[in-house]
Amino acid sequence: MTPNLMAMAHAERGDLAEFLATLTPQDWEAPSLCSKWTVKDVVAHVISYEDLGTLGLLKRFAKGGIVWANQVNQVGVDEFAAMSPQQLLEFLRNHLQPRGLTAGFGGMIALVDGTIHHQDIRRSLGRPRRVPTDRLERVLGLVPGNPRLGAGRRIRGLLLRATDMDWTHGHGPEVTGPGEALLMAMSGRPAALADLSGPGLDTLAKRLRG
Repeated sequence: MTPNLMAMAHAERGDLAEFLATLTPQDWEAPSLCSKWTVKDVVAHVISYEDLGTLGLLKRFAKGGIVWANQVNQVGVDEFAAMSPQQLLEFLRNHLQPRGLTAGFGGMIALVDGTIHHQDIRRSLGRPRRVPTDRLERVLGLVPGNPRLGAGRRIRGLLLRATDMDWTHGHGPEVTGPGEALLMAMSGRPAALADLSGPGLDTLAKRLRG
């Protein structure tokens, strides 16, 4: 039986926690692939919505500006800034099961964000991994139509084809490469472009760097 989204999100957070436990203090302060965020900031973001009820969400959106997702996310990161890496790791371990906003859509939010941000950390530290195929397939299928991530405008008119799994999306000039690299490029990470090729790559690169 194929695990559901919530089970996959739980497993992804478990893998992230296991990896974070191996990091040095210097690793936690290193830049991530998320602009202006360190590894520590990314971890704070991943868990920053867990204990917020409806009132807490409304207050955060009011403080960050409801139409400015990046500002709202920064508010959450700032609220966790005083926590040490060990405290953040412990919080994550106590929240492997998504709750609140991240549990939305059956765990979809936690799975997509968790997988992408895990790679934001891994790639920035030069610590690659092979994302479990079942999780990667599900996330790849969820990202193109997610307006919050902006993938649709980046890959419009392009055919994306994974070389390490049976996954394609779209029509047009082809962009090929590992599924993980396609995921990260769709999500706006120029660092993944080096792992991709094909006649549509220049178009994708211009959109990511534009």
